[in-house]
Amino acid sequence: MSQPVQPPNPPQQPYGGQPADGNPYAGQQPVQPGNPFAGQQGQQPGQFAGGPFPPAPPTAGNKVGLGVLAALGAAIVAAVLYGVLAGSIEREIGYAAIGVGFLVGFAASKIGGANPAVLGASAVFSLAAVFLGQLIGMSMILADGLGVGFSEVFFDHFSDVLDIWKEEADFMTYLFLLLGPVAAFGGAKRAG
Repeated sequence: MSQPVQPPNPPQQPYGGQPADGNPYAGQQPVQPGNPFAGQQGQQPGQFAGGPFPPAPPTAGNKVGLGVLAALGAAIVAAVLYGVLAGSIEREIGYAAIGVGFLVGFAASKIGGANPAVLGASAVFSLAAVFLGQLIGMSMILADGLGVGFSEVFFDHFSDVLDIWKEEADFMTYLFLLLGPVAAFGGAKRAG
């Protein structure tokens, strides 16, 4: 057989101005309708602590500079990884370009918040990272084909690498450049 269950909140007696026995709140002044915080000390009726509105929760919005620096750092790391991957397999991969943008946007927004300056910086830095990654990959392929070191090709003949990139660029090259900033916005939304 089952036993009767008490309701979680027993019925309340209306406050009639008379203290009830056993009520710890009986000696306090009545709460004004519409503002449950009006009876607290140091507050005026109609006010929360600190002003007429509750204080805003702390956000990462004050860390715009850190977010931009995080975007720059993530872009450099992602560009090197993308370039090494592209140079190792001697081709570009669209998912890797998306990964570059996602990483830059995610890191920037995780540290700097959803500030438009952080989002813009992550889009620009991800575009630059994909481009730099393409140049690193192309330099690796050229260095391997010429039998010289990567640093000689990349640093000593950078203008030649740029000229070759311009000649070899096709629709997919530009599509990969576009995928980076688009993925940066996706990464930023995921971080927020």
